[in-house]
This record gives sequence, C-alpha cells and structure tokens, in this order.
Amino acid sequence: MPTPANHKPNIIFILIDDLGWRDLTCYGSTFYETPNLDRLAKEGMLFTNAYSSCPVCSPTRASIMSGKYPARLGFTNIETKDEGKLAQVPFIHYLPLTEKSIASALREQGYQTWHVGKWHLGDEPFHPQHHGFDVNIAGCEWGFQKTGYFGPLNMPYLKNGPPDEYLTDRLTNEAIALIKNRRGGDKQKPFFLNLCHYGVHEPLEAPEHLIEKYRQKAKALNLDQTSPFVTGDYYPLLRKQDQRFVRRIFQSDPVYAAMIENLDTNIGRLLQTLDDEGLRNNTLIAFTSDNGGLATTETPKRNQTSAPTCNLPLSLGKGYSHEGGTRVCQIIRWPDVIAPNSHCNVSTTSTDFYPTFLEASGTPLNPTQHCDGTSLMPLLRGQNHLDREAIFFHFPHYAPTGGTPASWLIAGDWKLIEQFETNTIELFNLRNDISETRNLATTEPELTQQLLAKLHAWQRDVSAKTPQPNHNYEKMLKPRIPNNAHE
Repeated sequence: MPTPANHKPNIIFILIDDLGWRDLTCYGSTFYETPNLDRLAKEGMLFTNAYSSCPVCSPTRASIMSGKYPARLGFTNIETKDEGKLAQVPFIHYLPLTEKSIASALREQGYQTWHVGKWHLGDEPFHPQHHGFDVNIAGCEWGFQKTGYFGPLNMPYLKNGPPDEYLTDRLTNEAIALIKNRRGGDKQKPFFLNLCHYGVHEPLEAPEHLIEKYRQKAKALNLDQTSPFVTGDYYPLLRKQDQRFVRRIFQSDPVYAAMIENLDTNIGRLLQTLDDEGLRNNTLIAFTSDNGGLATTETPKRNQTSAPTCNLPLSLGKGYSHEGGTRVCQIIRWPDVIAPNSHCNVSTTSTDFYPTFLEASGTPLNPTQHCDGTSLMPLLRGQNHLDREAIFFHFPHYAPTGGTPASWLIAGDWKLIEQFETNTIELFNLRNDISETRNLATTEPELTQQLLAKLHAWQRDVSAKTPQPNHNYEKMLKPRIPNNAHE
C-alpha cells in the first residue's frame, strides 16, 4: 500500500568526496575529531563493510543515481587517459539522460528534490536539473573546487558570497535554507536532499584556527617527529614512469584534519536544523563517501601536502582495487525505524541506496532501473542478511594514484581480484586478513576457480570492457636513472 505523502520520510543523502574508512573517530581515527558524526552513528546504524562501487568518484556517483554498476553504464572512469602496459579502455563521461535517476523516481512520488554541491556527472545537458532535481546549487561538471575553498568561489549555479566564506560552510547554509524554506511553505511535502560536499577532496584548505589546533595536536602526540611517508614502487603510468609513489602510514596532516572537523561541525548544524524543524524522527539520513581515502601520491616536494590520510589497516587507498580504495564509512539514521547504536557487518555497495530510498518512501521498486542494487531495508530493520551472493567491481583503468586495471568481487568473507596488467589472481579472506597480506589463490584453488567463474559471468552480463596490451608501451619507456635516495 502506498505511503501517504505526509508520512513519507524526508531523505537526506550526504556524500563526502575522498573520505577514508578510518577518517572518523567512530571508525577508529585517533587524530581526527568527529563528535557529530560519532553521535549520528550512535543514534543509527554504522556499517563496517560498506563499499563504494568504484575506487574513484564519478562512477560511484553515477551508480548511486542510477542503481547500476559503473561497468553496466560504461561509466568506469572520468577525465584521465592514463596508459601503461595496457591501453586505455573507452568510457562515457556523463550519466545518460535515459537513466531514470533516484531523484526523478522520488519526484514522481511527490518529493521536493534538491541537489547541493558536487555533481561531476557530465557537462551540460547532464547537470542535476536534467536528472530530476527541482533545485541545483553548485552542481556542475567540476570534479573539485577549482577556485579553492575560500571565497570568492566563482562556481556555476552558486552566487558569490562574502570574500572570506568557506565552501563547506556555504553549502551547508544552502542546504539548511532549503529545509527551513520548503517549497511554497508546503511543509507537508517530503523532500530528498542530495548533499554532496566538495570536501575533503584536494586542494587542502581549511580555516587557519583549526589548522593550528591540529598542528599543536600533532606536536603533542610527537607525530611531527617522524615522516608519515614510505616510498613505494615506480608508477605504472607512462607519464609518471620515472616517479615513485609514496604512501602515508599514519594520520597527522593538520590541514586535512581541520577539513574533517569543519565538515563534522557542518553536519552537526544540519542535524540541529532537523531537530529545530521537528523533522528528526521522520527523516532518513544516509552518510557515506564516493571512494576510499587518498593515501598515495608522487614523492612530495618541499612544502607540498600529499597523500593527506592513511587507511590502515586497509591496504592502499583511492584508485586501488585493494580495500583502502573502496571500503568506506557508511552511517544511516532513521529514528522511526533503526534501533540506536546498531552495527551492521553485511557487505553493501553504492547501488543499494536507490532501492533503499524507494522502499523507505513506500515507492514501488523498479528493478529494471536499479538492477544492481539491493534494498538495505531488511538490515535497517535489524536483520543481518541480504539476498545476494556477491558484490562486484570493475575498474579497467590506471589511476593517477598508482592503481592498476582490475576487476573483483566480494562474496561473504572472500575477495577475489583479477589483475589485468599482470594477468594474476589474488584471493583474500577479509575476516582474517583485512590488510590483504596473504594471497590464498594457490592454497584455495577450487574456491578461486569458482569465484573467478562468477566474476567472468558477471563481466559478460554487464558487457564489461577489459584492457588490451598497449603496443606503444616499449617505445615510450624511458631509461631510468638510479636515485640513491630510493635505490
């Protein structure tokens, strides 16, 4: 039976850019401070095995909006054309207008639909207002805040404010204003707010008083006495072939920490607005990230901030097929449904939000559209199981962070990765080895073949594109000059 309009929950989806799995106190950070998000987790459900559908941002965002895996959409990357031993795989750069977005589906059910913040799903005519949003504030093709976080912001779909305004504050102000001034004074109509902060993506900029707070904290913890970076292998990318990547091994960057605290403070402001407006109990809030934290980069130059966070015990970070690339924070609060202080260890992924929001709003499911998502409502009501065998990932590209083309699945405790560049298979038991240090592919041959067959069947089903050898690779290689600092 359809839910009456005045009983449909408001839905707020908060998507953070590049937030790592260990970047909240409630997920284990001992350097960053996130009291408001910790409180949100205590008042709702914290997911320990939530995944973005891709280790980079735009494909994940497309999967959230469409309920389809990036590989099925053909939207597996954005902008970069990096090559290495393997050639680039073609991909689309936009969310097709033929996809019925979650905003369009909810608007048909009487929802006011608002987008605030980062979009990054194509140039015009693919901006939010063409994908079912009544309001679009600051959503365009930009993948990061090109003019910096401090005003004048000079952003499309956003009027400039005071010269000292900070972007995360401003976007939160806009979201709060929408909630307080709901369309035409019709406060009986439910709303869907898609709040996508540009933070904590680079460039790293934050209010100076917060940066100084974390400088002093790092000093008090003696974190400033040791380099947080270790040097890794050479980049697999041709354009960076003479550079090694570095990996951050502990959280200590004061600017990034300041951005995290500012973000948390703004989430607190949004939560307070819901309380003030009497909307707390009938509002579903979902909070997550578009990919894992940025933990690797090229060798830092003097005075350069690089690889701002650390995802340990997860391996690596943004752009990689290993856990640091796709395991993300995820919190959902809905007081009318979810028991407080709940924890869920079932594996979930980005495509699940679409059917979850439909079911939560009493809207009939549309499995033809959200064919790769599973509603999380059973989990929110206290069950500990979803009716599916595995979740799938396909990133057949090189990442600027050092990641290489791969395809993988997670089935229960097991994770199988097909590495395209080396033509090798990795198998990990995530329950016993969350850091992915022990490849069990040779010791578990039968399971490896079963999971690989499942992965290949899925690749065929979604028409996944796989990379081919780069015939120009050898001629583009440069002779390496040994560097005594690394060799």
